[in-house]
Amino acid sequence: MIQVINRALDLLELIANDPEYPKSLGELADELSLNHGTCANILKTLVTRGYVEQIGTKKGYILGAKSYGLTGNEAYQKDLLEAAREPMNVLTQSVNENCLLAILKDNQRVVIHRTFAEQDLQVRTADVKPIYDSASGRLLLAMLPNEKIQRFVSKYGLPVGDSWPEILSEDQLYEALSLISQEKLALQTIPNRHVIGLAVPVYKHGLVVSSLSIYLPEYRYMAIDKRKLVLSLRKCADEINNKLV
Repeated sequence: MIQVINRALDLLELIANDPEYPKSLGELADELSLNHGTCANILKTLVTRGYVEQIGTKKGYILGAKSYGLTGNEAYQKDLLEAAREPMNVLTQSVNENCLLAILKDNQRVVIHRTFAEQDLQVRTADVKPIYDSASGRLLLAMLPNEKIQRFVSKYGLPVGDSWPEILSEDQLYEALSLISQEKLALQTIPNRHVIGLAVPVYKHGLVVSSLSIYLPEYRYMAIDKRKLVLSLRKCADEINNKLV
């Protein structure tokens, strides 16, 4: 076996085990018992080829576009990612909160890109979550045509458990989705985690193709200018929209 190929694949598999968490060079090298210099050289090649992405100089490494492409994941839209990357970095630097870009796939919300803040306490949310169980999922569902929303509800039913506890009937669900659609904004409170999620739509040729979200601890949300936060989120989405024209 060719050792360097094995090491490169080991690195990819280790990064993919927890894709929402950027792993530092030291973490990766120590976990695989690799020399740090050797690990850095392999990572440099993987970054250059697009299979791994480096988040800043100190935050670590996550999977890159090529890795998602190998899986045949249609959710990974190259033009969308290219359009979103810079505006999302600017947004995160501006509000100092984690941001994510997500799309719909079946009955789930799938994250396709993240940016990470410098806060000591950061909100982490799974790459894949049930649609009802996230601000981004609710926003994307609400922005679908009515007939698609009805088909979704007919196929997957109402929210269950704690996924959207305020919704107890179809009428309440349709009313809530209608309000999100009108405001082009979804806001989710997660009481048991004391987390707030906000999401706005991203358009391409007049159609909603993804959601742009911010998730942050409730105590920080209560202490900031909420209107300014939403305006910043919408401004970022508009910048992405303009690049997708």
